[in-house]
Amino acid sequence: MRLETRGKLKWRLDKAMSRRKSEELIEAGRENRSASNLPSKSSDCPLKRAEVHVLSAFSTHTAYASNAGGGGERVLWTAIAALQRTEPDVVSVVYSGDTDASKSEIIKKVSARFDISLNPSSLHFVFLDSRWLVEDKTWTMFTILGQSLGSMYMAWEAMSKLIPDLFIDTMGYAFSFYVVNLMGGIPVGAYVHYPTISTDMLERVRSRKIWHTNTETVSSSAILSKVKLFYYRIFMYYYARSLRIARFLMVNSSWTKNHVDAILQHSDPLLDAFSVIPPFLFLRSPNAGFTHAEIVYPPCDTRETAKFDLQGRESIIMSVAQFRPEKDHAAQLCAFYHLLTMYPGHTASVKMVLLGGSRNTGDAERVEGLRKLARDLKIEDRVQFIVNAPYSEMLDLLSRASIGMNTMVDEHFGINVVEYMSAGVIPVVHASGGPLNDIVIPINGEPTGYHADSPETFAEALHSALTLSSDEDLAIRKRARRWALHRFSEEEFEKGWQASGWRRYLFAR
Repeated sequence: MRLETRGKLKWRLDKAMSRRKSEELIEAGRENRSASNLPSKSSDCPLKRAEVHVLSAFSTHTAYASNAGGGGERVLWTAIAALQRTEPDVVSVVYSGDTDASKSEIIKKVSARFDISLNPSSLHFVFLDSRWLVEDKTWTMFTILGQSLGSMYMAWEAMSKLIPDLFIDTMGYAFSFYVVNLMGGIPVGAYVHYPTISTDMLERVRSRKIWHTNTETVSSSAILSKVKLFYYRIFMYYYARSLRIARFLMVNSSWTKNHVDAILQHSDPLLDAFSVIPPFLFLRSPNAGFTHAEIVYPPCDTRETAKFDLQGRESIIMSVAQFRPEKDHAAQLCAFYHLLTMYPGHTASVKMVLLGGSRNTGDAERVEGLRKLARDLKIEDRVQFIVNAPYSEMLDLLSRASIGMNTMVDEHFGINVVEYMSAGVIPVVHASGGPLNDIVIPINGEPTGYHADSPETFAEALHSALTLSSDEDLAIRKRARRWALHRFSEEEFEKGWQASGWRRYLFAR
């Protein structure tokens, strides 16, 4: 659908917002018409060049985005900021579950956390009441299925309030594509940070390996493992179908691309036969014909970190990551414990700082569990926790720290690792996923950091980084910074975003 005037856009958005939000938006609409000299809603004058197009993004956790410090949230705000600079006739609308926040509050938090300035006149929010349907705590069993069904209901609420010209999902809710396609009949695109399900997850269930997505209760039972494997098989089938609805797909790393490409090409003859039977016909949707996704590395704001001195660093091992279970902060504490046990000479001089966002009570409880682990390991006097820190405090720590850790297995990208490197912090990362294949890679045969896969090997890597000669230390910091500034800048992200083809689908309508 093409919008003919900004006045009409204002009217539709007014219907989508609560009474409190509408007053704020009405004033913004007046400013828009005044600034652009466009006809009002009552005018019969048709628009020619200055047509208004609405691009909507799915982000149910906008307040978390500004408080929690996730790299995925930076993608959303960087993309919107770039659109506002380059496409003045595009209005960005974010579907958000933060019903207790105002537009101005969210914009201020984004500025404080990410140092990204957003123009409120071309950015609006449609607030949704159904966010609880996609939260972890709502689904203690069959979590990915429950959240996916919840996202479909949430998409129904979103489309009931406002149907845009183009819908881009940045949260990973691929099952929402079914509803958007059915209700809105509009093009859909996505930036995929990590697949909801992957072949790795199926293999862990098949091999009965304990993981945060495969509990000991299931892995210890052959029957439960077979049931869960069949459940995953069905889910994978319909997840693949949902991704194929998209007209364009961007992914954040080669690890994610390999998995998404495999999913796009996934087939299951048995389930194909069942898909022609009601009610499965509902999930038969148009196939855009995609068999592969395009890598667009997420943006890292290197403007400030690139200025930091590479010499005179303190003996600080830091971690920047949300306090989510998959980030495996416990492994960092265990690695630090092994470092101090294996090399007691570091005990008096080296300190560990864990900085990250806490999104909810579950994260807060996890932080308390980590504090207890530090006490049990008797390293609490050498460990500091910084929760929901402002951007300025994170920058200060990056300017002083020597080493940055990332212990997540199969980290889809690892924007915190890029931040380490641009700041001159030597990365020590898990030997998997994006950090292994895309970020901490040799440059002309010379290392830009260290890889490890166990507390003991992490301890060895930390010791090696802490005992480099002055020349070796400076050389590795320089190499890491040059690579980060060259490959993972906001400018490179914006180039990739523009090359995805989203404009073709928005302006063709």
